[in-house]
Parts: sequence; C-alpha cells; structure tokens
Amino acid sequence: MGKRRLFSQPRRTILKSAGFLGGLFALRQAQAHHTETHFEDDSKHHIVYQCNQADPEYLKHILFSVGEMLRKYGDDVEIVVAAFGPGLHLLGKQPKRPIPPDLQQRAASQADYGIAFHACGNTMKALGWKEEDLLDFAKVVPIGVDDIMQLQEKGFAYMSW
Repeated sequence: MGKRRLFSQPRRTILKSAGFLGGLFALRQAQAHHTETHFEDDSKHHIVYQCNQADPEYLKHILFSVGEMLRKYGDDVEIVVAAFGPGLHLLGKQPKRPIPPDLQQRAASQADYGIAFHACGNTMKALGWKEEDLLDFAKVVPIGVDDIMQLQEKGFAYMSW
C-alpha cells in the first residue's frame, strides 16, 4: 500500500485560489477608507490642517505631520488639509509660487491613502484658477476658512502652524 496523497490536484488549486483571494482581501483592508463620503464612517479621530503658506519648509512640516498621523492611526483617523491663500499653490498643476515637485508628489501619495486636500474657491478666483488647474486629488470648497469651521463643528481638531 503506497502513501496516501494528502491533497489532490483539484483541492490544491482550490486552496491556492482561496489563499490568493484572501491575500487580496487583506490587502484591500489595509488601505485607508477615507473618501468624500467618509463622514458616514466613524473614525475615532478627526483633524483638519490649515495650509496657508507656500514656503517649502512649512509645507514639508505639514505633510510630515499628516504622514505621522496616518502611520499612527491608520484607518482610525480622518485627515483634511485645507489649503487657501498662498498654501493653495501646493495643489496647483502649475503653481505660481515655487513648490518643489516632491512635495506635490508626497501630497498625491497621501491622497491615495485617503487624506483629503480641500482647495479654497475664493483663492482660486483671486488667482484666476479653475478646477482643472488643480491636481486631480484636490477637492474645491467654496471658502477655505468656512470649510475649516464646518469641519470643527463636526468634531475635527484644528491644527495650524
């Protein structure tokens, strides 16, 4: 009597497929769940960053802090960066102020993880910008400061440098 095979070929195929699908499911769960409708989800933490300067060091500090909050809290934090005044140039496809491309790339990467970047419509009007002048991940709000106020009324902590 020979050794009995523990797994048949069809069973191996099924187990491999199940493992693959489980891995895809786990990968999907690891991504942040923040979206424009994220307010329906209940993150324990909420924070809005004021971004109103175009200085690269200032922007670097904000984006670093945003990244640290995301690393610490993962899916349990909702983060909004409210850009207005000179800070809006971070979100411009062709900013009129010198914004290092690596900072825009970092913001785009953070947006991929669910960080919301809000662009002030009033500042856009003053600059003569339209929505198509913004990076794809930016969301236009009518008034940047009003956006911050409304987010605070919804329970967002406010961070300003």
